[in-house]
Amino acid sequence: MQQISALELADWLADDARPSPMLLDVRENWEYETCHIDGSVHMPMNTIPARIDDLDEDAAIVCICHHGARSMQVAAFLERNGFGKMVNLTGGIHAWALQVDSTMAKY
Repeated sequence: MQQISALELADWLADDARPSPMLLDVRENWEYETCHIDGSVHMPMNTIPARIDDLDEDAAIVCICHHGARSMQVAAFLERNGFGKMVNLTGGIHAWALQVDSTMAKY
């Protein structure tokens, strides 16, 4: 699994020459409702095993949570289940709010 900073992810998303990754937000409903990155797919961590078939094994997937711990667990789980392009957002949505989008709500 790769790690990516908020600034590196912002650069990746802005790069039209590079295919965009799937942004998989694994936080709870209330967290996602508080703030999220536009275009992200919301699947709370506890739903991942039941919804694994909804994900593309061949796609680059960036896992996102509040600070990066839950998303790292999900990325590791998906890697163990055949997903080869897993990336964890280091610092999570909190780092994104601090470094990329200062208008985003923080909690």
